[in-house]
This record gives sequence, structure tokens and C-alpha cells, in this order.
Amino acid sequence: MSGQWQQQVSLKPYNTFGIDVKARYYTEVHNDDDVRQALAEASEQGVAVLVVGGGSNLLLTADIQALVLRMVSRGLRILADDGEHVVVEAEAGEPWHPFVQWSLAQGLAGLENLSLIPGTVGAAPMQNIGAYGVEIKDVFAGLTALDRQTGELRDFSLEECAFAYRDSLFKREPGRWLILRVRFALSRVMQAHLDYGPVRQRLSEQGIAQPTAQNVSDAICSIRREKLPDPVELGNAGSFFKNPVVAAVLADKIRLQHPGLVAYPQADGQMKLAAGWLIEQAGWKGHREGDAGVHRLQSLVLVNYGQASGLQLHQLAQKIQADILERFGVTLEMEPNLY
Repeated sequence: MSGQWQQQVSLKPYNTFGIDVKARYYTEVHNDDDVRQALAEASEQGVAVLVVGGGSNLLLTADIQALVLRMVSRGLRILADDGEHVVVEAEAGEPWHPFVQWSLAQGLAGLENLSLIPGTVGAAPMQNIGAYGVEIKDVFAGLTALDRQTGELRDFSLEECAFAYRDSLFKREPGRWLILRVRFALSRVMQAHLDYGPVRQRLSEQGIAQPTAQNVSDAICSIRREKLPDPVELGNAGSFFKNPVVAAVLADKIRLQHPGLVAYPQADGQMKLAAGWLIEQAGWKGHREGDAGVHRLQSLVLVNYGQASGLQLHQLAQKIQADILERFGVTLEMEPNLY
């Protein structure tokens, strides 16, 4: 066993829900060589590996009988710059929001709508993270991943990642690909995306008619801070359920009984419903069972008030799912990965 592996390590500091479970083994990796060495030693020992970044998309329901490999690699660089279009690359262990702020400080637009999302750069493509009308796929220029089956490095294009709503090839093939670094196509000329949520209204209230990328980022940060709890203060993983995409006929049926239904037409004719609206209509907003609860201001967020276990949070989520299915005929899917 490697001297770099720690045993029986609490993962409470490494998941934003603050769930206190233990990892049988734990190590941190700072570069490609560290990754290869840790994976090789795990293979030799016959130990399974769970790769984590910021722990913002995990719901841990039991001790992890594996090597928890935490990505802490750092590095930000500009790869190409023609004066308008710029390609930047970030190592997987870079915290997401500071990376967004770094890009804005370079005068680059494209990531501003994704401000204040927790987690790391390496985890972002797995979920195809998105907010306020922008997803990773919209600014993606490629990534480099290690194939854990062959040990080879592979560069992925946009098409090869098979991005979908909160989904990607990497999420559909768990345990195979370990993302090492990600590239983004940004611009010195902003194309603002202001029509999703209250962003345009917030800027208008501030008297900003021609917003910069930094203005948009600041507005989104203020909106998120008002709506979403800080994981440092109240354990959570952000949005707990995906916004469900349903047939238009079902959306129409729901709207007959609930005229205030929040729904967004999709290119394929289906409708994306606001999961938070459904949950709030069902009366779950602010609901609490022991230390597991639904946030009082944002019903899409499940929270740990202190000592909730992952199992208790999962049980609460299942109750909400069953209720929404019964009331609306809509199936809610969890965003966090369950372990």
C-alpha cells in the first residue's frame, strides 16, 4: 500500500452536504503522474477507486469501501488568442468559480452565466453544468481524459462528449474516464444571454443597459446568493433534482389545473418544467425531517441542517419524488451521484 494513502478518512470536509462518512483509503493527486501512480497501486491492491473533485455533486449514504482519489491539480493557461477568440485550458482540480473569475479578469466572456457554481473544472463536463441559459457545451473546446481501462490519454471533441441536459458520455460510462484538463472557447466580444431567469431584470434595476461580462457575473452571483444557501454555512449540493422534460400534452394537462405552471418549450416539441415550482406547489418548501430538509427559500435545494445522514436525505428525496409523480405524473431525477 502506498505511503501516500491515508486510511479511514472522514469525507465530511470533501462533500458540500457535509455528510460524515469515512473512506477506507484516501489520497490527493496533483498531476498526471500522481493519477497514474494512484490508479496503478489501486489496481495492484485490487482496490476500487472513486474520483472526487469539489464534492458538490455527491450524496454519500455509507462509508466508501474504496480509494477516494481527490483531484487537486492546478493550472490555468491561454492556448490560443487571435484578438477576439480565445481558447483557455484549466486543470481538473481548479475550483470552478475562481476559474470563471480568472477568465473575466483576462477580459474574456462566455463563462459569466456559470458564475458561483460549486465544484471543480474536471467535474463540470461530466454533468454538462448549466445555469441561466448557458451550458458547458456552449463554450466547450475540448478536454483530455485518461482511459482507466487502457491507461491511454485521449482528447475529446464536443461531439465525442455527447453532451445532453445534465449528462455526458463521462456520466454514462462511470469509472472509465478520468478528466485531467478542460478547454473552453471564450471571446473578447460578449454575446449576452440575459433572457433566462431574472438576470435582465436585475441588471435593469442596477441601471445597466449595456452590461459587461463582469456585470452579468455580478448580477448572477447576487441572485444565486439570495436564492441558494452557501454550502459552507448550510450543507447542500445546489439543485437536487433535474428540471424534468415531458411531453407537451402532459404539460398542458398540468396547466389546466395549475395555470401558473413554469415550463420552457424545447426544440423537439417537449416541455421542460421547473422542478422547483412543482415541489413548491406540492408543499415541500421549507419541510424538515430532523436535520434533513428542503430549503425555505428554494424548494429545489435539499439541505443538511447539521447531523443529517446521506441516507436520511435520500429518503426525503424519495418521498418528494413519489409525491410529485402521484400529483403531477412527473418523474423527478436526482442530480447528485448517489454512493
